[in-house]
Amino acid sequence: MLTRKQKLDFHENGFIKISGVVPKLMVDAARKLINHSIGHVGMHAEDLDKFRAQSYCNEIQNAPQIVDIFSKTPIQNIAESLMGKGKVQEPKAAQIALRFPIQLNSDPNVPRGHLDGLGNGRNGNPKGTYRRGFTALAVTYLADVPETFSGNFTVWPKSHSFFADYFEKEGHQVLANGMPRPELPEGPSQITGKAGDVVLTHHQIVHAAAPNASADIRYAVIFRLRHVDCSENGNDGYIDIWREWPGVQAAVERENTQK
Repeated sequence: MLTRKQKLDFHENGFIKISGVVPKLMVDAARKLINHSIGHVGMHAEDLDKFRAQSYCNEIQNAPQIVDIFSKTPIQNIAESLMGKGKVQEPKAAQIALRFPIQLNSDPNVPRGHLDGLGNGRNGNPKGTYRRGFTALAVTYLADVPETFSGNFTVWPKSHSFFADYFEKEGHQVLANGMPRPELPEGPSQITGKAGDVVLTHHQIVHAAAPNASADIRYAVIFRLRHVDCSENGNDGYIDIWREWPGVQAAVERENTQK
């Protein structure tokens, strides 16, 4: 369970990091399975853009070593404390999100963020389309990420509420033209952490993976969590951004009554 302060931080910033959620035994089992896939199934250079946009190691996305990271750890209870008890659909698969070291002749660039669900032709959706297909991201590091520019999961704090206002004025239909690029309230925050740490984000947080200038692969699995009413609410959730977050709403209401 999360504290009221953590829920209020989530409301303000659009994300929280919780340390040590997934035990080492499960982290190691998932990473071993991924490494086996890389070494024995392999990957082709022509598929790498698709893998980065969708998932590496497709054949193990629904393996027990992967999906149990959600259902057999505190991640499920943490998500329910934000989205409501019994209101989080159990994911059947996860994105295997790897970021490999890159060759650099100069300092790496600051990553450019995006919102999920915008079709680009590489992510399984055609250009000119968009959809809000989930309520939250749950990102689990499977290896330590101690420094920036190590493939870090990266967020733009407060961008969730910024875009709620933006879409109310401009209409979420602007997403059919691709990712809007207004000036955001804060710059990118590259999240460092240890294996087993989890980052939970609002679906509308701008995010990316930082370039990986380290010597090691950045290992993570990402669950896209859906509130039971996600499909019914559809694209209304771009503006009414707390409709699927009763735990957050309750924390904010309690805070306001005590002021």
